[in-house]
Amino acid sequence: MTTKRLADIAKTIRSKNAGVDKITFDIIFRTEDEYELVRRSGVITRATISELYNLRQDRITDFEEFDPAFAIKFSILRDRPSGSPGDPDIFGAQQYAPLMGIDIPI
Repeated sequence: MTTKRLADIAKTIRSKNAGVDKITFDIIFRTEDEYELVRRSGVITRATISELYNLRQDRITDFEEFDPAFAIKFSILRDRPSGSPGDPDIFGAQQYAPLMGIDIPI
């Protein structure tokens, strides 16, 4: 089976704060065809995100395939509030990296 890394398909893969207790993630595609390829592959789900980030699924508060924007979006609960002692990423902007290496069957 031939695969392509998500980073080579998506236009934007990012993470950022969604309040003090959540981080939100966006995977945005240039075209509907790219979006549909990834969406239909079934590779990006609550379960795979849970496994990738070593989280219980109930820590994923939102998960949506947003057709109008050709985007997959999800939010997770933080381990601790943004900016609190021990918080390794105050802005939540460095949490997207594991998504980049996801292999998508093509």
